[in-house]
Amino acid sequence: MGLPWSYGVVFLGYLVGSFPTAYLVGRWGAGVDIRTVGSRNMGATNVFRVVGRAAGFFTLFVDIAKGYLVVMLALWCFGGGVWPLLTGVAAVAGHTWSVWVRFRGGKGVATSAGVFLALLPGPMGAGVLAFLVAFLFTRRVSVGSILGAIVLPLSAWFLHKPLPLVGVAVVLSAVVIGRHVPNIKRLLRGEEPAVF
Repeated sequence: MGLPWSYGVVFLGYLVGSFPTAYLVGRWGAGVDIRTVGSRNMGATNVFRVVGRAAGFFTLFVDIAKGYLVVMLALWCFGGGVWPLLTGVAAVAGHTWSVWVRFRGGKGVATSAGVFLALLPGPMGAGVLAFLVAFLFTRRVSVGSILGAIVLPLSAWFLHKPLPLVGVAVVLSAVVIGRHVPNIKRLLRGEEPAVF
């Protein structure tokens, strides 16, 4: 497959990733702009708090599917190599900086999870386990997300995954942690809200 097609798949990854699930669920499900209520984050956790449990789980599912499906498409088209990795990065970039909502977006956790479910299922499982343990102990999604983002690339490294995959895991985990800086500040002040 030639370069124009390759770039096209990566661009499709961005467009699919940029689908503003939380914004649309907020508008259609509760008539609110999710960017202006709750934590103002365009992610499943804020939808869960503001719109409701079913809407939150739906948002989570769609945002995971965005990352998973475009990477699986790239793997089907190219079989491996750099293009599925770039497509995954583009999907997370689209989710985090969506062209449809003035380049705002979520924190990249769910879409990154979908990307790594396709690229690194073993390390992804370790990251999910770390998330669940941290979440159950602290009742804070942010803590689970940060710990999962740390564990995933470390697991990829210890399992001797190819260096390009480890590199992508490091980059996307850094994006997730960077997007959680406000949460980290609230955690340090003891002001981060619990989910339940």
